Amino acid sequence: MNLERLPNEEKLSLCRKYYLGGFALLPFLWLVNVVWFFKEAFVKPPFTEQTQIKTYVKRSAMGLSFWVTVLTTWITIYQHFRAQWGEVGDNLSFTIPLGTP
Repeated sequence: MNLERLPNEEKLSLCRKYYLGGFALLPFLWLVNVVWFFKEAFVKPPFTEQTQIKTYVKRSAMGLSFWVTVLTTWITIYQHFRAQWGEVGDNLSFTIPLGTP
């Protein structure tokens, strides 16, 4: 998608949709929002909708960093303690590795 062709009102609307979509347990939308709208929010010359876009981009970045932190913590804990959890760890696993832990 070429953001240069969109009017500023539609950019704001699209940015807001991606921001709100991230709350539907889709943090990838926050990543897309930050990447696509970073230049519009912080590099381009000022325009009317820029302050709102900047707010959505900042909040999307904060939400994304929260999700990355939570997922990284969970993956680290799970990888470290899966074998100690026994059957519970195996039930949480998509594939059960063969061999001894």
